[in-house]
Amino acid sequence: MYRPTGHHHPGRYPDTQATCILEPMPSIDASDIFSPSAMEDPYPLYARMRALGPVCGLDGTRAFFVARHAAIEEAVRRPEDFSSRLSGVLVCGDDGSPRIFDLGASGIASDVIATADAPDHAVQRRLLMPPLKATRIAAMEEGIRGFASERVAQLLRAGGGDWCDTVAEALPAYVVMNLLGLDDGALDAVRRWAMMGGDLLGGRVNAAQMDTLLQETTAMGAFLGAHFGRRLAVPAARRGTTLTDTLAGGVEACLISPEQAIGILMILFGAAGESTASLLGCAVSLMLRTPGLQDRLRAEPRLIDAFVEEAVRLETPFKFHYRIVTRETGLCGTALRAGDRLLLGWASANRDAETWESAETLRLDRAHGQRHLGFGHGIHFCIGAPIARLEARVALEELLRQTRCIALEPERPPKYVPSIFIRRLEHLQLRLS
Repeated sequence: MYRPTGHHHPGRYPDTQATCILEPMPSIDASDIFSPSAMEDPYPLYARMRALGPVCGLDGTRAFFVARHAAIEEAVRRPEDFSSRLSGVLVCGDDGSPRIFDLGASGIASDVIATADAPDHAVQRRLLMPPLKATRIAAMEEGIRGFASERVAQLLRAGGGDWCDTVAEALPAYVVMNLLGLDDGALDAVRRWAMMGGDLLGGRVNAAQMDTLLQETTAMGAFLGAHFGRRLAVPAARRGTTLTDTLAGGVEACLISPEQAIGILMILFGAAGESTASLLGCAVSLMLRTPGLQDRLRAEPRLIDAFVEEAVRLETPFKFHYRIVTRETGLCGTALRAGDRLLLGWASANRDAETWESAETLRLDRAHGQRHLGFGHGIHFCIGAPIARLEARVALEELLRQTRCIALEPERPPKYVPSIFIRRLEHLQLRLS
């Protein structure tokens, strides 16, 4: 059961906009979030932070983890206090000490779509809505199903293989490629770049790796810039309905700049690519770790939609998103200064027992299953959530339709990408019959 939070429970947390320092601030050692155990299974750490309070400081940094559902709902209702602009990320330095890495100094700070504030965010979001309306998304199902069906068939012919390599990463890249109007030959490049965002934000990147990521980011920007330039040069009457064509129209109408258009395309790679790859991999892993579930879903495919929502809730693709504090204020009793960072812990909030009955349990009968925070919340709610849901449903339908039994490969257990940010499997070896 979902228990509404936030403004439905006045007084649960103090009015900290008026009074900042109300009680000692709970905190943890910031290095705990970078531990190998937390990378592989972050949920015990999140439970510890929720027990400490709604907002938990990360010692040695000016970063704060927002761990509870109601606290996140409050934070996203206050964009004037908590900006979405991505100007710095939490990293573990070469000496092992956590710190904030300044993205602005590297020239890759972002202020488009998910990392944009008003009024730019509203303009950009409205611009992207027509290509993502329900009828357009429904029309994509046939192509998505054809791609997923063939990829599952490849695994079945081989008796199994890596689900992540064959399906979970390839299918979102295929969808991104089509949304942007890229040629079929771009699939491998799109896939590589789409999986790169988690590395950049993952927190454990040394100087050499960061240089490589910056070079790849530059290459991706050049590739998308050239693609956008070609579409912009096409007369408006001859353009199609892809996201790239829509952005070209936005530039011509002076709604966005060419630089913003290219930035939006770059953001969409990770937002539509890596997050959905996470969902596709983690959903299958979760299904196989739940006794009897694959048989039930195979017998009752109408339950797949509910399962997808529980997979997003229990294995939230992006564990958190950043906010930067714009002025001296407070949140749920914690005093904050301008320049402090918040980590809005979606993955923690989605297991908050104050919000969810049987919070740690997969249930297909939740009355409000879609009210999780797995796709964000508020004005920055994921614009591509319907596509991600479609991809997950279709991939699971095809996997279950073509098989009688799916099992994990015991000699190669699932392994997660070592990242504080993304919950994505490096590989998921399956046996199929």
